[in-house]
Amino acid sequence: MEKRDVDVAIIGVGTAGMVAYKRVTKATDKVVLIEADQYGTTCARVGCMPSKLLIAAADNAHQMQLGDLFGISAGNITVDGKKVMERVRSERDRFAGSVVRSVENFPEEHRLMGHARFVGPNRLMVGDHTEVNAERIIIATGARPNIPGFLKDAKDRLVVNDDIFEWQDLPESVAIFGPGVIGLELGQALARLGVRVRMFGKSGSIGAIQDKTIRDYALKTFNEEFPLDPEADVKKVERVEQGVAVTFAENGSDTTETFDYLLAATGRRPNVDGLDIQNAGIELDDKGSPVFDPYTLRCGDSHIFIAGDANNSLPLLHEAADEGHIAGQNAASWPEVRTGLRRTHLAIVFTDPQIATVGLTRDQVDERCKGCFAVGEVSFEDQGRSRVIGKNRGLLRVYGEHGTGLFMGAEMFGPAAEHIAHLLAWSAQKRLTVSEMLEMPFYHPVIEEGLRTALKDLNRNLSIGPAPEEGCTDCGPGV
Repeated sequence: MEKRDVDVAIIGVGTAGMVAYKRVTKATDKVVLIEADQYGTTCARVGCMPSKLLIAAADNAHQMQLGDLFGISAGNITVDGKKVMERVRSERDRFAGSVVRSVENFPEEHRLMGHARFVGPNRLMVGDHTEVNAERIIIATGARPNIPGFLKDAKDRLVVNDDIFEWQDLPESVAIFGPGVIGLELGQALARLGVRVRMFGKSGSIGAIQDKTIRDYALKTFNEEFPLDPEADVKKVERVEQGVAVTFAENGSDTTETFDYLLAATGRRPNVDGLDIQNAGIELDDKGSPVFDPYTLRCGDSHIFIAGDANNSLPLLHEAADEGHIAGQNAASWPEVRTGLRRTHLAIVFTDPQIATVGLTRDQVDERCKGCFAVGEVSFEDQGRSRVIGKNRGLLRVYGEHGTGLFMGAEMFGPAAEHIAHLLAWSAQKRLTVSEMLEMPFYHPVIEEGLRTALKDLNRNLSIGPAPEEGCTDCGPGV
């Protein structure tokens, strides 16, 4: 049994773990990175990058089908599932490979393979070969798909997003449970690539949209492409000879449909349950996860920090990187612990139209402003640039505070949401007023002019500016 003494042990070599390592090594060389399975971040291997590769193929197929709108015909459009998946895997491997090479460039003495578990607040057992005594510990073990028990009745036809990117070809049909980020992105992509898709939800939510007006609009839009019931009454899931039979209530009676696969997109759970975390001497919540300070990432008043998807707070790559930096900084400077920069909330779902949330939700604004807020809105159905390119679907709603005129947050379901969301996030983080945002330049014709219309509507509803004029002469047509 090898024994090692280090200043900092980092469990998990994903985005948060690697960023923490870079920060810790500026202060000490007595550090160890512990990985249980394989190098390569969730984003690169099974998350944001391979999913966007599948979405890119689907968007290309969909755009070709819209040719008639512009008076263009490409003839019969066919989807070669094998070639689609071949490119997904090839480019996925390229992205994951670059991450692996980065880790392999770390000094070998800093890397340790094996499953880590706590045997004491400062002691870790790695596999059955190494005992690590660490003055400080960072938990950055990521998360994995969470699968409700009844879905397991699909047996060998049950898949999660990790599995999809290993497919050699596209199936004929997939039942998808969970209309969250993963379910919506993959579900729409598969449907646009010719796969028969039906999506089931339980809570009524759609892609984490909080604004009911936008949620209803998005639900109607998605249902034009594939059946989506966010409050489905599913009676039974059963493995049958032809695949997976799903029985559900529809129009007052039970209906059974059979699919090749069942995709569980029902959320993710933090990888802390296999750490023997009860031996760490820290407070745990009712789900067995460490209680921590979101600004320092410190677990209670201990020497242990938790970062990235492992803390199940903000499972986004840029948040994982920020948290890795904060945890690494505090582990390096221990016992001095400081709060780190937490950026304005920004989340994007790469459906079409795209979904974006920025800053505070409508309910959070209501609570923060004690009801003293207003909402501005724009529809993209008649927005000039959106109509030009045939992307004229969607809504943007922006929220501002009465009195101060501060921009507080926004939700969007529409074209170019990934870009507009960044402009809004920067504005929120800089604490700009709605009037100050309207002083910024807007080119013509661009989709961002729709943002200006929404901000003008908000300024009017805040009793700060005039009502947006019809056919604004200094804006150009179709704004």
